[in-house]
Amino acid sequence: MNSVVRIPLTTNPEQAAQLVALQTAFAQVCNALAPLVQKTRCWNRVALHHMAYRSLREQFPGMGSQMVCNAIYSVSRASRLVFQHPASPFHLSRLGDRALPLLQFAPSCPVYFDRHTLSVKGGRLSMYTLDGRLRFDLALGAVDEAGFRDRKLREIVLARRADQVFELSFTFADPAEDDTELSGATAETAGEIPEYVMVEEVT
Repeated sequence: MNSVVRIPLTTNPEQAAQLVALQTAFAQVCNALAPLVQKTRCWNRVALHHMAYRSLREQFPGMGSQMVCNAIYSVSRASRLVFQHPASPFHLSRLGDRALPLLQFAPSCPVYFDRHTLSVKGGRLSMYTLDGRLRFDLALGAVDEAGFRDRKLREIVLARRADQVFELSFTFADPAEDDTELSGATAETAGEIPEYVMVEEVT
């Protein structure tokens, strides 16, 4: 079973502004990709990458190449939830031949990271932003620190909580699991569409 470690970040105003800017830019990349999903009815991560990566890099030159890949993953992940989860009101079987609705990502949407854009070493965290890397000291327990060293990290997500505190969630895979992508976070297993994703139906 996956296990999740959540770490709130203590930011100064300048750092918080950098994270808000990254979050906003990440949502813009997601929203630029979403019409392609609607048009092609394709949300396979690899296929989307081949179809859209080059144009997204040209459209958003300030966004790092790996973060564009992470935005593609975010759109693929959200689309799987909206169009494939049995409990979703927008499941393909319910839509039939109708046009797919358009997914829109709010500026407050989570940002997905990977080992290229975020690292933890010696209790210190380094993460990508549009203005260079931010670094934070982390107060990790022995068990959590060992997890970062020894366990397979499946997903890294930066989210802004209701109290405006930024929090990182690290999802670790059980050693017995395979390498398939996560099908959804715990809160989404019931088919609930995240608050940050708006579904615009075609009339």
